[in-house]
Amino acid sequence: MSNTYRDLQNSHPCFGGQKNNVGRIHLPVSPGCNIACRFCDRIINDTEQRPGVTSKVITPQESVKVLEKALKICPEITVAGIAGPGDTLATDYALETFRLVKEEYPNLIKCMSTNGLLLYEKADEVIEVGIDSLTVTVNAVDPEIEAQLNQYILYHGKRYDGVEGAKILIENQLKGIRKVAACGITIKVNTVLVPEINGDHIETIAKTVSEAGASIYNIIPLIPQADLKDRRAPVCAEIDAARSKAGKYIDVFRHCKHCRADAVGVPGKSEYGDQIYQKRLEVKETFSHG
Repeated sequence: MSNTYRDLQNSHPCFGGQKNNVGRIHLPVSPGCNIACRFCDRIINDTEQRPGVTSKVITPQESVKVLEKALKICPEITVAGIAGPGDTLATDYALETFRLVKEEYPNLIKCMSTNGLLLYEKADEVIEVGIDSLTVTVNAVDPEIEAQLNQYILYHGKRYDGVEGAKILIENQLKGIRKVAACGITIKVNTVLVPEINGDHIETIAKTVSEAGASIYNIIPLIPQADLKDRRAPVCAEIDAARSKAGKYIDVFRHCKHCRADAVGVPGKSEYGDQIYQKRLEVKETFSHG
């Protein structure tokens, strides 16, 4: 049986567990992605502190050795998560890793992030491997708005641009959330707040994903980069206002640390990524969509 939302509030740092000094490790096993977010810049480096960044990509088999090392250095770790640097369902590596984690470290909470494009069709596998918490990034539930945030998707070997791709993505996200939530897995939804694009849409997203079964909502301020490098980041008042609107419908998480895809330790208190992944300095490498 998966941990409940209440359980996760005490044992998972991304659900309110910071007060209990609990840690997490992100296993960077998923290199490829199947959507082209206009704000995304997925690279390999040792310096940037944001999602989509890792110092290296490891294999599912290597992840077990990494976990063993990490738990010795940081026994506060309660969560094994996979958050990229690409999408966790675009390849089979994340699910393969979680099967190994389930066998070797059954007491660890298994946490996964996805863009949700393949969530509905892979929901049975997500449920079977025993994922405890699933984060789905939903930046809009209106295809016209989503198309301003995502250039295209790659779906079953075909590229779908603009609104056409956005419709497929949103439909699959919501169907996937409903299916997984119905089986008792706790769902968190992330939304990247771009004031000039989806700033007036946050309340609608929150209401929609809550009705689909999500338990908690996390609003992430835009980091201006890639195609949206000229767009402004939201100011604190805009973030607070968005959280207040979303809070009418769903619990809102307010302590996101913009973690890297290879983060290790207790968020805001300790970071052991350098020791665990033996980072390579001054390396920058981009990822393909596919």
